[in-house]
Amino acid sequence: MSLRHALLGLLDARPASGYDLLKTFETSMANVWPATQSQVYGELGRLTDAGLLEVSAEGARGRKEYTITDPGRAELRTWLLAPEPPRPVRSEMLLRVFFLDRIAADRARAYLTAQGAAAEARGAGLAALEESVPWDDGPLSTYGRIALEYGKRQAAMQASWAAWAAAQIPADTSAWDGATGGAPAGGGEGGAADRAAENQ
Repeated sequence: MSLRHALLGLLDARPASGYDLLKTFETSMANVWPATQSQVYGELGRLTDAGLLEVSAEGARGRKEYTITDPGRAELRTWLLAPEPPRPVRSEMLLRVFFLDRIAADRARAYLTAQGAAAEARGAGLAALEESVPWDDGPLSTYGRIALEYGKRQAAMQASWAAWAAAQIPADTSAWDGATGGAPAGGGEGGAADRAAENQ
């Protein structure tokens, strides 16, 4: 449902064409909610059919400019004020961490180091994006930078965690041979990992 609300939010600021909206997604929202051209144009059609948007202008080559309607604004505000529905938390990366004792210690450390490198790359990419966006004093820039900062801080945390985690693996794991591994997933260290997964 969030794609439709993202489009309503953008059009609540100003009328725009599907092309304009797609470019905004590509430059400022792709890191939190990516959308393809077919998804954007399809959703614009559905929102128009539902009376939440209207076509306010038409130009050459079938270009349409969309404007939000009063019911569209009401839908946007209802969504903003509604509590976020609970969702199951899944992290394939943390699921693998539970079973890293099944491979050699150096390979386990290499896996965690690679996770840290990937997080650092994400952080660098977000920093480059921050430098490339023409920010202004408008609300989209203000709240866009807040969302971008979340991504940068999350990437930094994940990189720091990966370095710490790699250092926790003993150099000699021969004593673990034949062992079934640590605490069950429902408690102890498993519970801590579950809580960590909530931040993924």
